[in-house]
Amino acid sequence: MKIDWNEVYGVLKPLVLFVIGMVLYGVFIFKFYRFLGRKDIFKLNLREKYGVQKFFGGIWYAIEHLLLFPVAVFLWFAVVSVLLMILAKNQTTSGILLISMALVATIRITAYYHEDLSKDLAKMLPFALLGVFLIDISFFSWSTSWELVKGIPGQWMTIMYYLVFIIALELVLRIVSFFIPKRKEEEKKKK
Repeated sequence: MKIDWNEVYGVLKPLVLFVIGMVLYGVFIFKFYRFLGRKDIFKLNLREKYGVQKFFGGIWYAIEHLLLFPVAVFLWFAVVSVLLMILAKNQTTSGILLISMALVATIRITAYYHEDLSKDLAKMLPFALLGVFLIDISFFSWSTSWELVKGIPGQWMTIMYYLVFIIALELVLRIVSFFIPKRKEEEKKKK
């Protein structure tokens, strides 16, 4: 039996492309959910690292939690929105933005309750989208996705409201978490 290398190439090329795509997507989602699902997205600890004075440490803490965290979370909102736009069939741009922000806000809120729950929520949608893509590859439509993306500039005010919302949410979560005893400390006391 003679091997037809053109046939081997024709059979294995799509397989290799699918494997590479799935691995890259899986690694991306792994990094995504572990980043977004943590209560403290950044671990800067400038006071300990550089001996930042109390006053300046407080200013940096405010900048970190009221500006850097929300901006990072908002970037992930953009990522979730794009993922949904790629696989959306019957959604509007505003509907996708609403769903994306609701998911990201839910992930942030649950990160303050329990990081494992938050991480599970953060990986649920991206892996569900991968499942939809694998089961029905025809579900994906470049033209539909492009139309949704073209609708983003018309939603700029909504996006700004969402940015203000995520900043306010992070502020409220930080204040509430400051006054509510930490779960880990309570667990240690029980032991």
